[in-house]
This record gives sequence, C-alpha cells and structure tokens, in this order.
Amino acid sequence: MVGSKTALFADRYRRKRVLITGHTGFKGSWLALWLTQLGADVIGYSLPPPTTPNHFDHLNLNIVTIEGDVRDREKLEATLRKYNPEIVFHLAAQSLVRQSYREPVDTFTSNSLGTINMLEACRRSSSMRAVIIVTSDKCYENREWVWGYRESDPIGGYDPYSASKGCTEIIVGCWRNSYFNPEDYGNGHQTLLCSVRAGNVIGGGDWAADRIIPDLMRAASSNRAVIMRNPNAVRPWQHVLEPLSGYLLLGQKLLEGRVQFSGAWNFGPNSHESAVTVSQLAESAHTVWPRVKYRIKANGDQLHEANYLRLDIAKAQSELKWNPLWDLETTISRTVGWYKSFCEHREIRTHDDLQSFISEAKARQCAWATE
Repeated sequence: MVGSKTALFADRYRRKRVLITGHTGFKGSWLALWLTQLGADVIGYSLPPPTTPNHFDHLNLNIVTIEGDVRDREKLEATLRKYNPEIVFHLAAQSLVRQSYREPVDTFTSNSLGTINMLEACRRSSSMRAVIIVTSDKCYENREWVWGYRESDPIGGYDPYSASKGCTEIIVGCWRNSYFNPEDYGNGHQTLLCSVRAGNVIGGGDWAADRIIPDLMRAASSNRAVIMRNPNAVRPWQHVLEPLSGYLLLGQKLLEGRVQFSGAWNFGPNSHESAVTVSQLAESAHTVWPRVKYRIKANGDQLHEANYLRLDIAKAQSELKWNPLWDLETTISRTVGWYKSFCEHREIRTHDDLQSFISEAKARQCAWATE
C-alpha cells in the first residue's frame, strides 16, 4: 500500500478519523482513496454518486459511507457526534456553472448554507481539530486580469455558482473570526479553519456534465465529436492530485496545531504554460487518444463565463513549501490515458496515477513526501 511504506505528510493521517463531505464526487473520491492509503479512518458523507458510471464505485473503498445532504444540519451534527472526526475536508457542493443558472437556489443552499451547517456541526464537536473548506478559484471578483489572483484580492462572483463560492468564502471568514479565531486557539477553542481555492482540475474518473474533459471522453468512447461552446476560453489546467496534495499538506499543519496556517490558500499550476485554451486542450487530448474530436458551433445559449482566470500560488510555495509536480503535457497524458484504458479495457488507473505522483514527489523532494 502507498501509505504503509512511507511517512507522507509526516505520517500525520495514520489512524486519524477523517470526515470527507462529497466523497462520492470526482475530487472527493480521489481524496478518499489517498487518505485510506495514508492509514486514515475515513468517514464519507455525501449524496449518492452523481453520475453513472462514477469513480467512487469503481474504487471499492473500505470506508464508512453515510448518505446525506449537507443542508440537513441535524444529520450532519449526528454524524459528527457518532464518529468524532478530528479533521474534515468539506467538498460537498453544487459544482457546475451552467447548472447554477438553471438552479440558482439549489446552488446557493448547497454551497453556502451547506457550509454554514458544516461549520456549525464542527463548532459543536468536541473532537474536531482542523476544518478545510474547499471553494473555487471562481470565488474571486474576476476582472479578466492576465496575472493571478492572490488570497487577499476581493471576493466576488458574476454567475450564481461563482457568487455562491464568494459567499462561502465570506462565511468561512466570518466563522474564523467569530468562533475559530486563531488568537483564541488553545483557550476558547481547539479548531483551526482554512479555505482552499483551486481552478480547473482534471483527471480520470470525472463524468460530470458540461465539463470539457468528461464531455470529450464520453464522446470519444462512442466515436462522436464534442460541440464546443467556448473554444477560446483560457484556463490553467492541473491534475486532481495537485490540489489534493496541497489540501493534505495544509491539513497536516493544522493537525499539528500550527496556527499560522489558518486562513485562505490558493493551489494551482506553476506557470503560464499550463494556461491554454479549451480548443488547445482538446487538440492535446486528441494527440493522446485520436478518437477525441470536437467541432465549434455558434450557440445561442450565451451564458456568461470567464475568459481568463488564474491563481497566484506564491503564498503556498513560500509558506507551505508546496509546489505542483506535473506539467501540462503529463497532466493531459495521465488524464486522457485513464479514460482510454477505461474505455478500451475497463481498467482503472487511479492507483497507478497516485503511485506515479508520489514517486515523482519523492524524487523531487517535495515537502509532503520527505518529512
């Protein structure tokens, strides 16, 4: 097992009780796998897997799974009382921009009210030591700058999804100041609270609608072409394991009682080379798997979406000593290769990708792989 022969993250997660909300989703399922490999006792709280097929079911993890909605505050609090987790990674959310236009109320209640319920459940928990709330790069007031947004830049949001994530960040800041203030740590409370922001995350096992990689992979599996609605939009693409390594490193610091790490953090790719257009991403995917095809067609559904959005990760690099590992070519190769293997051979390459990522982290002496 990955975690049995290493001291990743200073072995801080071994035998720790870890709650993941949204563990049946794309990022949540990858995180659940990694934590089990690190020796954690994982409790997952989530709605049923959102798609068929889905990554979580294919992993067949040996964890506690509770079917529940984060808008159900009583059930959340009962879960924390029963399992006494020491750290929570809160990923449960409505995560699609276009769906947020169709269902704005559901988006705000899931993302903002759901986070309040999570924070209140943590506030009433005697076991909780660390809380990491996962939001989005879209929480920033996007001015289409060519440089990256820093953690201190204004929060905003044009569309319902982005605005709900901006609201979530304000909520987290409020609860940090009011109930989990770092200055009162060890006196008034025993819990450190962070929010984490990542951008366009790709990797194997994502089958969500209205995301470019899942759309391309679904179409390729049935020899169809994707109709692209926004081919010139520029995004900084990163593999799902990149931000997860940052979340886990941050969680390690919080579990160690390192008060200075309470706050907001960006996790994104390292350079402008990772920021390419949607059509360029599709062309690179076609190189890995020639069945990937697309065509551009004028679309009357002109919903607003950002054209350019990038994160400044200097804070994570300087203070956490965190750095991304895989360049864009590797990220696309690993991602598209995952789907190609699944489509052609029904192979799940998640464990292989995780092991390769960890091996490279060790070779490059990343902070979380060498402590």
